[in-house]
Amino acid sequence: QVHLVESGGGLVQPGRSLRLSCVASGSDLSGSTMGWYRQASGKERELVAGITSGGSTVFGDSVKGRFAISRDDEQNTVYLQMNSLRPDDTATYYCHIMTYGASRREYWGQGTQVTVSS
Repeated sequence: QVHLVESGGGLVQPGRSLRLSCVASGSDLSGSTMGWYRQASGKERELVAGITSGGSTVFGDSVKGRFAISRDDEQNTVYLQMNSLRPDDTATYYCHIMTYGASRREYWGQGTQVTVSS
């Protein structure tokens, strides 16, 4: 079982930056893939960014060049650095982890709200 706790959301003006953090606790964290998804009101959940245990990254098209993802495996933490924020980045952001123990499993955080508005 894995538990994810996100932090760092809030209200920010357009053009500013925000960093989200997600701390994982539990078993089978070694070798996991971690990432962030978001869901805006009335829309489907979409991938924001992901990072493998080897450091390979993937980004959603709408955030490429503006967002960065990183991880600290000693702290079991994944970060999402969000720069040049826009109103359409407003959403609930969810931390996600895929673990590869005896079987592949995925877990979600409870979500943190990011609102971009002047």
